[in-house]
Amino acid sequence: MITSTLKILSESDKEACEVVKVSEEELAAGKKRLFIESYGCQMNFSDSEIVAAVMRNADFATTSSEDMADVVFLNTCSIRDNAEQKVRNRLKHLNTLKKKRPGMIVGVLGCMAERLKTKLLEEEKIVDIVAGPDSYRDLPRLVEEAETGQKAVNVFLSREETYADISPIRLNSNGITAYISIMRGCDNMCSFCVVPYTRGRERSRDPFSVVREAKQLFDEGYREVTLLGQNVDSYKYSPPTPDGGEGQMVNFAQLLEMVATISPDLRVRFSTSHPKDITDDVLWTMKKYENICKYIHLPAQSGNSRVLKIMNRTYDRDWYIQKIDRIREILGVDCGISTDMITGFCSETEEEHQDTLTLMEYVKYDYAYMFAYSERPGTPAAKKLKDDIAEDVKKRRLQEVIAVQLQHSGERNQLAVGKVHKVLVEGPSKRSDDFLCGRNDQNKVVVFPKENFKKGDYVQVLVTECSSATLIGHVVETV
Repeated sequence: MITSTLKILSESDKEACEVVKVSEEELAAGKKRLFIESYGCQMNFSDSEIVAAVMRNADFATTSSEDMADVVFLNTCSIRDNAEQKVRNRLKHLNTLKKKRPGMIVGVLGCMAERLKTKLLEEEKIVDIVAGPDSYRDLPRLVEEAETGQKAVNVFLSREETYADISPIRLNSNGITAYISIMRGCDNMCSFCVVPYTRGRERSRDPFSVVREAKQLFDEGYREVTLLGQNVDSYKYSPPTPDGGEGQMVNFAQLLEMVATISPDLRVRFSTSHPKDITDDVLWTMKKYENICKYIHLPAQSGNSRVLKIMNRTYDRDWYIQKIDRIREILGVDCGISTDMITGFCSETEEEHQDTLTLMEYVKYDYAYMFAYSERPGTPAAKKLKDDIAEDVKKRRLQEVIAVQLQHSGERNQLAVGKVHKVLVEGPSKRSDDFLCGRNDQNKVVVFPKENFKKGDYVQVLVTECSSATLIGHVVETV
């Protein structure tokens, strides 16, 4: 799923799902069939590719039809209640299917599984397997246990698991762009966030395994990789030495350079950055290499310092603005910047909400992921803060944030009109096979006439018009 085609996302938009595609050759071989459906963030989609690889090694084939599946996995998200309710509704549908096919195994994976654990088995009788994000290697055994009629659970959180040795099976891939997970877990205890409790503590992959995966993708014809982590800027890896010590540490700026030097024809993106950790070294590395895209997702969450403090974001409004200024200073005003914003967090006043709007006016984000606050059980906010903002107020503030962002997205896109942009062709436009689409450096979708170009080509597109979500133009030169 190419989430960059969505420029302004509300809560219901961002919590998308994705299923795997069928391999007729595999089905003909008579293997057991696996259906995977993923919800939530890019990390979840990346995890589903790991799950597919684990199950492929256990002699399973993938299918795009739940009606043909022997095993159905839902890889879930717990970031908001809406995400969990979508999964519960999906389980109700699968319950009807399972009554027709009682031998079918249903498993809930990921963050929702980790948050609810065995309680999920009690609440959803249809569920046979509950597996957390660090237990995917154990899935073949869990399936075998479930096939005997037992409920199978593994929600152990690891301090070491990174799946670095597993080559992901690229699901629903366009063959051009791919995700590479460089780290797992999170040490930032934001008061509103459930991720540290569902994905565990932060740990980074061996950088050489990341480079190896990126090079393999390039050799297979992929032309863009996105390095993924809950907080990529805190990436750090120190190799063990023979005497049991630690070797020289590799940080994120160094890893970024290692991947960028694989080939100038391999585009590199990354997500997500944390305002407290992004460094000048990262920004200078981005400037040094043309193939590192000039786009940064830098979640603010709020524009008010008091709200940021009770969110435990560990920075204030001025710190965030200084980071924005530094990005513009080193990478220029054309560097794409996006954000996350939460409206109606605990005790937020109207004046503090206005601070969020004025921050948006200062930065003028290219696009944003925007949500009304949703209390998550077990988080510090749920334990210590009162969710005291009425739902209608949350939603009204959210609509005000969305309206401002729509205006800014249009303004930022208008700046691209009349300029030539290097675009990596990702495939046909959704609206017409006579047009192709791809993204420019700033992660904006660009649509242009197909002519004789194909996926994987780099083209120079003169942008002649735009909407708040898309740039439109024609090719003036190939690269």
